[in-house]
Parts: sequence; structure tokens; C-alpha cells
Amino acid sequence: MGFFLETLIGGLMTGMLYSLVALGFVLIFKASGVFNFAQGAMVLFAALAMARFSEWIPQVLHFDIKLLDNLVAFAAALALMIAVAWLIERLCLRKLVNQEGVTLLMATLGISYFMDGFGQTIFGSDIYKIDIGLPKDPIFLLESVFQGGILVGKEDLYAAAIAAALVIALAAFFQYTSTGRALRAVADDHQAAQSIGIPLSRVWVIVWSVAGFAALVAGMIWGSKLGVQFSLAVLALKALPVVILGGLTSVPGAIVGGLIVGTGEKLSEVFIGPLVGGGIEIWFGYVLVLLVLLVRPQGLFGERIIDRV
Repeated sequence: MGFFLETLIGGLMTGMLYSLVALGFVLIFKASGVFNFAQGAMVLFAALAMARFSEWIPQVLHFDIKLLDNLVAFAAALALMIAVAWLIERLCLRKLVNQEGVTLLMATLGISYFMDGFGQTIFGSDIYKIDIGLPKDPIFLLESVFQGGILVGKEDLYAAAIAAALVIALAAFFQYTSTGRALRAVADDHQAAQSIGIPLSRVWVIVWSVAGFAALVAGMIWGSKLGVQFSLAVLALKALPVVILGGLTSVPGAIVGGLIVGTGEKLSEVFIGPLVGGGIEIWFGYVLVLLVLLVRPQGLFGERIIDRV
């Protein structure tokens, strides 16, 4: 039972990181109707910026206080992601207002490849480290209940707590603030939102900035755990089945979907993987989503589409 709980807790913590990346997909889709294939590239770009700024800032400012270095590097990386959001809206999305969805989808694919290449150009293509001070040593929980306790990594625990706090904060922002209501209005109908004075361009900059912020936090956490390398973009795209499972327009769906996929893939890899040769963790989320879509095409929490004739 203790080993099962260890695996379950590990899956839940991984699922929170998936939810954080998935939230970026959901926010952009709700505000613009665009399925943003560039979200994985944004995670990688933000992580590269954080890693390189944390190296450069002590050299420029001539002090080496880790906490202060990380805060300045985080602020600089966040400013860069906001600038990227503004450029995306100014140079790309503004020209494609009210175009077909496939046109916007192809635009995000182009943005993704550009950010991958541009990130290598300005930050380099080596593997970089991010040290944000998360403790690496493990701890044992419930030692009085299970013999030897349950082994949990402190880094994973802190990372999951940070991701959970940010997911809850973004969900509250979207649901209860006037800006969040404006984002929902734009998502329902671009032209109607413009007709009542909601500035579409400003809303898109805000939502892409928020998605960039989520990408930065996710990139920092993944980079701290695994190092900043170009496989991060692929790893971030593992949030795709989370988004589809929870529903493209549902913030709670992104959270629940992440927890389901995270725990499901860990448990299946550990307990079923040895029986079939392993590799289940790679495809589990996609097969699960396929099965759910056969029954509920809009996802678990997505809005049911009813066409009346």
C-alpha cells in the first residue's frame, strides 16, 4: 500500500505541472478561439530566458546573492514574455482577426517553430541549469502508518505546491475579475465584444502575457528538475491530452485532466508496464483521451455543442 501511495502522490505532483501548462492552452483558446500549438515552445523559450538571465545578471550587476539573482532574472524573463506576447498580437494576430480557425492554428505553428529557432539563436543550444533553491533531498511521510514511510521528493512537493497555487490564482483571475469577464466575452463572440467597446487587441495581449507567465513558471520548475534542454518543448506538449480530456474551454477541466493523466500514466507505467515491456507512460494520456472522446467529444468539462435546426 505504501508503494502504491508513493506512485499515486508522484503522479498527482506531475499532474499539477501538466495542469499548469494546459492552463496556457485553455486561456488562449477561451479568449481567441485559437488552439495554441506554440505553448510548448513558450515553455522552452521562457525556461531558456530564466536560465541564461540567472547566469548573466550576477556578471552585469556584480553581486552574487542567489535569491536576488533569481528574482531579477524572473522579472527580466517575465518582461521578455510580455514583450513576446505584444509582438505576437501586433505582428500576427491583429492581421488575422475573424479569420478561419485553421488559419490561426497554422499561425501558432509558425510561431512555435520561430520561437524554437530564435531561442537557440539568442540563448544558445546547450543544456542549462536553473537553481531556484528548491531542496533536492527526499523526505519520508506517514512513517507511523507504513513501515519505512512514503518516500517523497521535497523538490516535487514544492513544485506541485507552486503549480497548484498558480493554477488556483489564474482560475480565480479568469472567473472573478473584470478583465477575466472581458476575456470570456471575447471568447464567446469577437465581433459582439468589439461592438460593446472591449478592445480585442488589448485582451489578446493580456491573455498571451498570462499564458507566457504560466509558461515561465512551468519552464522554471521543469528546468530545475530536468535541466533546460530542447526536449522541454516536447514534454510540455504532453499537456495536449490534458486539455482535450478536460475540455478546451474549461479551467477546472485543465486541473482535473492534469491530475487524471499524471496519476494514470504513473500508475500504469509502474504496475502494468513491467507486464507489457514498459513505455505506457508515453502513450497513456493519448489513448485515454481517445476513449473519452468516443463517449464525450467535448471532453469531461467542455460545453456541449447543440445545433438546432
